[in-house]
Amino acid sequence: MRGNLLFVFGALAVILAVQGCGQSGSGNKKAQQPMDGFTSGIAQFSADESFSPIIDEELFVFKSAFQDAKPVITYKPETGVISDLLNDKTRIIITSRLLDTMETGVLKRRALTPEVNKFATDAVAIIINRASNDTTTSVSEIKQMLNGKAKTDKSIVFDNPNSSLVRYLKTLSGNNELKQKNIYALSSNKEVIKYVSTHPNAIGITGFSWLNDPDKDYADAVEKVKIVGVKDDNSKTATNEYFKPSQTTLVQHTYPLSRSLYIIDCTGRKGLGAGFASFLASERGQRIILKSGLLPEVIPQREINIVH
Repeated sequence: MRGNLLFVFGALAVILAVQGCGQSGSGNKKAQQPMDGFTSGIAQFSADESFSPIIDEELFVFKSAFQDAKPVITYKPETGVISDLLNDKTRIIITSRLLDTMETGVLKRRALTPEVNKFATDAVAIIINRASNDTTTSVSEIKQMLNGKAKTDKSIVFDNPNSSLVRYLKTLSGNNELKQKNIYALSSNKEVIKYVSTHPNAIGITGFSWLNDPDKDYADAVEKVKIVGVKDDNSKTATNEYFKPSQTTLVQHTYPLSRSLYIIDCTGRKGLGAGFASFLASERGQRIILKSGLLPEVIPQREINIVH
């Protein structure tokens, strides 16, 4: 009798062990499955904080249209966005530059192929206090200021040192330091606008998207600054003309300070990254960009109803 009981208990133990293994294997298999689809699920994005106004607008409409979609977007300076991608903290980023050869090589060694989609063009705006008499500048003058060669007592302010804007200005000026005594890095585009609004002797450099439809917490500051017209010294068609940033000057390439916006998806599948990229490129997504004042990659057609 005792031998039979031992046999029964032994058989039960084996059955439970097999079931436990089966459940564990099932759990692992489930954990390995993608948590997102084209318009559903959760996916981690890392985005350049310089473009949070337009991305937030796009995200609001996207999530309203696809309520099962839950993209989680973390805003960071450009260096942090690229670092997240290279360190596999995310595989979907929104940035204002293409990946360089080294970065592409890192992804290639991990068998990841970037899917790159440009969806808008932003302008880099030069702003001053409304009390200032200055109304124009040129690309060469901006370069001289950034290199400390311009005779000016004005302070030049821009967002934080790790931003895409600072990288843009370094490339523009050919100066990797930007450490002149009258050049200051603040914390954000919003802080730049607020600073210039209260300092008549300041020149601010900021993303154009921050000056269109501002939030209430800095809308008053936007009213107290004005945008400077910029001349492209190397232009062959408009050598003596000054242009302010607008959709017209961006599409005509007459405003000389601009940068592209890209969504880069390295997941290798049609998940939420591809879904959001598709939405950004859609007529609805492009209309949001058009309304924001930035230049959409594809200008949506206007429909005119003629009533007889």
